[in-house]
Amino acid sequence: MEEPSAGLEVVPEARPSGTRPSTDSGMHRRRPSRGMYVLPSFFTSCNIAAGFYAITESVRGTTGDAGAFDHAALAIGFAIVFDSVDGRVARMTRTTSDFGKELDSLADVVTFGVAPALLAYLWGFRMLPATVMPMLRDKILPLGVVICFLFLICGACRLARFNISVNPHPLNPGRPGRKYFVGMPIPAGAGVIASVVHCFDGHWVDDPRIAVLFMVLIMGTGFLMVSNWRFWSGKEIEAGTRMPFQTVVLLCLLIAIIWKFSEYALISISLGYLVSGLLARIAYGWQRRRRLGSQAS
Repeated sequence: MEEPSAGLEVVPEARPSGTRPSTDSGMHRRRPSRGMYVLPSFFTSCNIAAGFYAITESVRGTTGDAGAFDHAALAIGFAIVFDSVDGRVARMTRTTSDFGKELDSLADVVTFGVAPALLAYLWGFRMLPATVMPMLRDKILPLGVVICFLFLICGACRLARFNISVNPHPLNPGRPGRKYFVGMPIPAGAGVIASVVHCFDGHWVDDPRIAVLFMVLIMGTGFLMVSNWRFWSGKEIEAGTRMPFQTVVLLCLLIAIIWKFSEYALISISLGYLVSGLLARIAYGWQRRRRLGSQAS
């Protein structure tokens, strides 16, 4: 704000008596809330705790304990639940804040970036036996470090783009009125790695050829996170809205299946979500070429 020039008297603007000063000025404008709300921040803290636990269990798994790797994968799975709950709780209770948004982003970098990248390296590459294809193993280990780091940086870029985007539109638009993510969200990317580890009950990769396939999966997941392709967000499903009875039954059935056959159910859900983005992009490209062909003819 500029100061008045010397020698000039500043006369306040006259206003009718009995009226209050306007609150629309920049000095009295209400700023966004920067405080911490306890309830959504509690779920975000649980998210961070699950990520830290996954990191410690991944390190413990290098001692030869396959169960530790499985615990790390399950911790990432529980963190996905916490991450989906904190935002919905904040919206339902109207306790959204800039502080909560920044805390959630930092938590996602740790839990869905650092933790799955470390788990992928230690489980998929570092534990390869030295006696099986030693020459291929020596090439896979440093390449695995690079690939896992690329997954981490792709996830961080995905979060940064999400934070600065205002009403983003995917490259291949879907049904009007339905909300989509632009690029695969980082919790889903972490879920792909965690579901693969959990499917093998934490037993590490002992064949370099399987490690190469796992490397391709990590690279593909990282690419989908920074792509502009559409992925279903599920934001139209709110806990406070009414749902048909059939939908409630299907949700209960899905939870029961995940509880009983978690190894196969979780990997089917995560890979199915990954493939859905690929199929949506392929279908949109095919429809676009067909439409352009019909217009040209």
